[in-house]
Amino acid sequence: MSRWTDSLRDNDARFAEFARSLTATQWAQPSLCTEWTNHDVLAHLVLGYSSPVRSIAIAMVRHRGSFDRANTDMTRTLAAHRRPDDLLDDFTTLTFEPRGIGRLFPRRLLLGDHVIHELDITYALGGDSAIPTATVAAVLDTQVRIPNPFVPAAARARGLNLIATDTNWSSPADGPTVTGRAAHLASVLAGRLWALPRLTGDGVAVLTARLRTAPEKPFA
Repeated sequence: MSRWTDSLRDNDARFAEFARSLTATQWAQPSLCTEWTNHDVLAHLVLGYSSPVRSIAIAMVRHRGSFDRANTDMTRTLAAHRRPDDLLDDFTTLTFEPRGIGRLFPRRLLLGDHVIHELDITYALGGDSAIPTATVAAVLDTQVRIPNPFVPAAARARGLNLIATDTNWSSPADGPTVTGRAAHLASVLAGRLWALPRLTGDGVAVLTARLRTAPEKPFA
């Protein structure tokens, strides 16, 4: 078993325990992922572990080739038919028995997706990140080094000197500096505009311009 598989499973188990504590009212609240409730975000995580490639292709055809619209449609449909408790049962099982696209997608990228979406839920509810800083630092490493077909984090980070203030992570560069908590840096690189005011440094203006020219996507 790879390091990334272990990290993903450990993180998913911790997330599931946290998610079990949420109320129906909290699940129905808007997340910080554009257009999605917290319930929708959970449905998205389940789909990421289980969607047949054929089903995704059919949905994209129905939505004229748009993965964004197909994913949003599939997510909302699943959320409409599965309660959060049921989705959490699915999620826990799929952590160890992924199907469809969940068997193909790199564990390293899935870890980033799951961490960012947990932050979307946690911060939307007025809480703070309970994700270990070492896990968030690993996600930041992935964001700045590994090209992602869905989240252009590496392009957003290019040339910026990024420094996390709550862990020893950094991504040195000759360009302007951006500092902030690891979770806020990761959220911004994933396209979350809400986290920009939590960052400081002369590179924030550059990062802001990059995000505003490439808005966040619901599935990211």
